[in-house]
Amino acid sequence: MKDKTIAILENRAGEQLADLVRKYGGTPFSAPTLAEIPDIDPVLIAQLVKDWQANLPDIFIFQTGVGVKALFATTDSLGITAQFLQILASATVSVRGTKPSAALRSRNVRIDMPAKDPYTTAEVLAELDAHVIAGKLVVVQRYGDTNWELQSALEARGARVMEIATYRWSLPENTAPVIAMMDALDANAIDVVCFTSASQVHNLFTIAQQYGRKDTLQASLNRSLIASIGPVCTKALALFAIRVDIEPSPPKLGPFINAIKRQLALINTAS
Repeated sequence: MKDKTIAILENRAGEQLADLVRKYGGTPFSAPTLAEIPDIDPVLIAQLVKDWQANLPDIFIFQTGVGVKALFATTDSLGITAQFLQILASATVSVRGTKPSAALRSRNVRIDMPAKDPYTTAEVLAELDAHVIAGKLVVVQRYGDTNWELQSALEARGARVMEIATYRWSLPENTAPVIAMMDALDANAIDVVCFTSASQVHNLFTIAQQYGRKDTLQASLNRSLIASIGPVCTKALALFAIRVDIEPSPPKLGPFINAIKRQLALINTAS
């Protein structure tokens, strides 16, 4: 990565990714394409907890640590955390990833079905496949966007799916860094562009469309090395005819950075 400029579109974990780039001699170019907007309705949560006490859900699926924390912050403010914990104790709890697991364990919540590494939807469903879920009420804690792959799979298995929104993704209030990145891409001043979610892809092209730069962005991206964190992100890039050069396995930041390093080393060797 030495002397290479790496564009980072990540928001929440952006600084962690930037630190890894610096560690290996690269220069991070930060251009967050997502803003995290709180999207939790206390009145709705109070009503849900009341309803769940009368009609207990069978399964809860928690997908993000920040979402779990937001949910408990709301029940704390409403004074109904004890009731919520009783509901969770009566249900089967499925968790995708280490961060939601840690947030739940901090509340002494029993975790029945932790997804295995690399903590994708496929691993969540693999755990659920050991259970009959037809006719069961499954509550899914949503992250920035609805996980349509998970929702469709649950419905195909006959589950009744209820989604809880805790936050949502939006366009960044300040788009200047994204525009600056587009300028740098046009000037061939970016070596690698890192995509770590499908939402980043859609938001980037939404911003480009607003400024009449969609076609030039597409051309500039296809002149650069494109790193995608995993299959879902790669599919989103394919929708905009963007070639993906780097995709790690498993889809995590450490392997992601290592895959970028390997690709850049191959290019340096070839040149």
